[in-house]
Amino acid sequence: MKVARLVVVVPLLTAGWLAARPAAATVIARFDTTFVRNGHRRPVFQFDQRFSILNGKVVGINGVKGGLEWRGRWRAGLGVYRLSGGVPTRAAQPVGTPPGTRDEVRFRYLAGYGEYVFIGNRRWELSTPLQIGIGSYYTKYSYPDGGVYRTPSEILYLVEPSVAAHYRVFRWVGLGAGTGYRQIFASGPKPADEISGYIFFARVKLFLGDLHKVVRGRERLFTQKGLKRVNE
Repeated sequence: MKVARLVVVVPLLTAGWLAARPAAATVIARFDTTFVRNGHRRPVFQFDQRFSILNGKVVGINGVKGGLEWRGRWRAGLGVYRLSGGVPTRAAQPVGTPPGTRDEVRFRYLAGYGEYVFIGNRRWELSTPLQIGIGSYYTKYSYPDGGVYRTPSEILYLVEPSVAAHYRVFRWVGLGAGTGYRQIFASGPKPADEISGYIFFARVKLFLGDLHKVVRGRERLFTQKGLKRVNE
């Protein structure tokens, strides 16, 4: 009789344990926030303010970029950047240039970027952005009498690997910062080290897809919905 009971009870317990495993796995997955997993693609837009120390001067590089994000890990798109002020040049001035002439290099470029999020959750993340771009630069001479001369533009190519972090203040907007290096591969006859150098940046990231959902769903604009852990 006892044997018969065991024959009935053991299979039932085994079946119950197996049925409970997917549920347990689901609970674990809900608390696993190593990555923000989104199966669909969504647009992202960034105001990307970069800074560099070039030839002893801190200069700002204003930029905007937009692209797509998918699976919460990968981003790619295009950005446009422009130097906000000139970089003092270390090149010798042309023969015959009046004393007191001020010369500086200016540049702008278009860059394609890719970014991989290697750790993070719904609130914050660390990523490795990489930009590869092409642009132009020229030297501007400001004479003591108020005259200005600008050299013909030269083509430049660049690559910018970096490490970045951002924190979502609200569901649809985040603040970020990072650091990296800009390397010029070709820049005409001018010394490449006038533009190459370490970079550090700050940016405001808009998650347009999430903003659309908040507006369409008539949710509170400054909501924290979707940013907290499941057990909070």
